[in-house]
Amino acid sequence: MKLVRYGEAGAEKPGLIDADGVLRDLSAHVDDINGAALAQLDTLRGLDTASLPAVDGDPRFGPCVGDIGKFMCIGLNFSDHAKEMNLDFPEHPILFFKANSAIIGPNDDVMLPRGSTHTDWEVELGVVIGKPCKYVSEADALDYVAGYCIVNDVSERHFQNNLTGQWTKGKSCDTFGPTGPWLVTADEIADVQNLDMSLEVNGKRMQTGNTATMIFNVRQIVAHLSQLMTLHPGDVISTGTPPGVGAGMKPNPVFLREGDVMELKIAGLGVQRQKVGQDV
Repeated sequence: MKLVRYGEAGAEKPGLIDADGVLRDLSAHVDDINGAALAQLDTLRGLDTASLPAVDGDPRFGPCVGDIGKFMCIGLNFSDHAKEMNLDFPEHPILFFKANSAIIGPNDDVMLPRGSTHTDWEVELGVVIGKPCKYVSEADALDYVAGYCIVNDVSERHFQNNLTGQWTKGKSCDTFGPTGPWLVTADEIADVQNLDMSLEVNGKRMQTGNTATMIFNVRQIVAHLSQLMTLHPGDVISTGTPPGVGAGMKPNPVFLREGDVMELKIAGLGVQRQKVGQDV
């Protein structure tokens, strides 16, 4: 299934995209696409899709998961990205959190914060937890995954690296977490470790990668995090980015400016498109 949330920001309704690409409403069956809904995926799979009301027009898509409990991010997790940044591979997954207030829809505008000069892009695979997960093994880890989505881990590199503190400062600015367009349930992804990824800025390809080059794969990440904290339905893990970020451009780094347009793709997970604006 491709699960979506559609409508105005803050008033999104639950839906799904059927096999013919038609948006259908799920409001009669779940209140939202959130942890509670993900805990009953088997019930949703049993619905007669053709009987669900079709949605007219071209509504906005919101973040594909509502009421996200934890938005966890794994840093420096692609071998080819680590090489472009001239950094050693981490011994364990690097974990940081992105503030939930950063989360926006997949095609909403990304706003440069005041004083920003080094805002960067990062196409990432999002992993959405489907049931309570604690102390799980790598062998069993994928059994706790509801599905996958695209995340743009937008990052202000000066805030991240030069304002004393942790990476969160450069990762949590408002609008720095586009998520969606839809949550694709895990049963539709044959091999999560073989998904092509790309990102373009103003039509120019910047990032090209594949989840095969992850240093820590999805099984390892979920298992590792579950040793540290309970993962709950609706939690999201953004699993790192392939090479081609602006900070890694040589000889001169390149960063986002007002008016730029980003387009992100991951095989089977749809497309995101954001225009860059300026916060005031």
